[in-house]
Amino acid sequence: MRGMSTDATVASRSDVVARLMGLERHEYTAVAWSFLYFFCILSAYYVLRPMREAMAVASGPETIPYLFTGTFVAMTVATPIFGWIASKYPRRTFLPWVYSFFMANILIFWAAFSYAIRNELDYVWMGRVFFVWLSVFNLYVVAVFWSFMADVYSRDQGRRLFGMIAAGGSIGALIGGIATSILVGPMGFHNLLLVSAALLLLAVYCIGRLRHWYEVEHRGETGDNVATYKPLGGNPFNGIKAVFSSKYFAAMAVSMVIASLLGTALYMFAAELVEEAITDVDDRTRFFSNMNNAINALAIVGQLFVVKHVVARFGVGVSLSLLPIVSVAGFAILALEPTLMVVAVFTVIRRGLGFGLSKPTSDMLYSVVTPEEKYKAKNFIDTTVYRGGDLLGSWTVRSMSALGIAGISLAILPFALAWAFAAFWLGRDYRRRDRLAAAAETGP
Repeated sequence: MRGMSTDATVASRSDVVARLMGLERHEYTAVAWSFLYFFCILSAYYVLRPMREAMAVASGPETIPYLFTGTFVAMTVATPIFGWIASKYPRRTFLPWVYSFFMANILIFWAAFSYAIRNELDYVWMGRVFFVWLSVFNLYVVAVFWSFMADVYSRDQGRRLFGMIAAGGSIGALIGGIATSILVGPMGFHNLLLVSAALLLLAVYCIGRLRHWYEVEHRGETGDNVATYKPLGGNPFNGIKAVFSSKYFAAMAVSMVIASLLGTALYMFAAELVEEAITDVDDRTRFFSNMNNAINALAIVGQLFVVKHVVARFGVGVSLSLLPIVSVAGFAILALEPTLMVVAVFTVIRRGLGFGLSKPTSDMLYSVVTPEEKYKAKNFIDTTVYRGGDLLGSWTVRSMSALGIAGISLAILPFALAWAFAAFWLGRDYRRRDRLAAAAETGP
């Protein structure tokens, strides 16, 4: 009787986990490795992100448009290179290569910053190069991750599990930010690069374990999947072509540009106000780190407990539209009260909602496209298009600088409204594609 009672208790707990998290028993191992994988790459990034913000302020807020221009140029060069690699090599090969390449970059930056600090050399220009590099790094490692997730999990699994998996990244980002706040003083910002490199190494290990799970779980299945030795094939520029030939991808790209434009405006407001209020580099690093910590704490709640239920009850379109609606309200308030406190609070709410709801939902959109589109079109939208939005946003804000923060906030409100309409349309087209895919699977 005692054994039966214990079994019943375990089963009851499993039911609670399944209802709360959307997990099924056979998915536990895969989700655990996916969770740890995303934890590692976002922790690696958020260890370094405050360092990037401090470098941007030290470079001068007036140089930010030029930094984003450099980032966009780097993205434009990198996109066809990534497309070529994805066309010529199987996913099981090029995924670890991406992270190994960035690990090598991190070690080079560590050596360069260490040399400059040890010899009391000026590193403003090195900081600018680092800003551009990290702005490329964070988008590529995240875009590749979600392409991989869309490959590993089915459409139904994506709707249930992507929120929880995304929470792994937010928890990693939160811990990475806390680690930076604590360690930047005793270690110095440059030595944080070694921590980031170690986390990327662990991410590569997670890729191998997750691929092994997939091979066991889908043993005997044929077709194009993440375990295949067959490359994606196609033209390296097919991802770019998809954006201009498909309304579905075009709507994603427009949404991405507007989101990036609004985010860049807010970023530049913060840089301007922080430069006036905080003078020490380590203090600026700590300020941005604490703000990131609040963002990630809010995102974790959304990813674990909100996004799955919002998508299930109201649909993808409603979930996607929440962030642009909040952006309308936030910029309206900022037009009335353009202070550092309002910018900081708005940034926390906006980015927390973005990571907590919008990002997991937008990644679900790729579960109804082809494997080649999952990697090439998604990579182009999440990297080059995203940084194109940064570029547009930075120069737009600079050109309107005479209006001040309040005037610029008022001027960009219509973009947020257009973004909301695009989100609702994407939700409808996703449902259409999902029905077609389900019908194709079940057959006549």
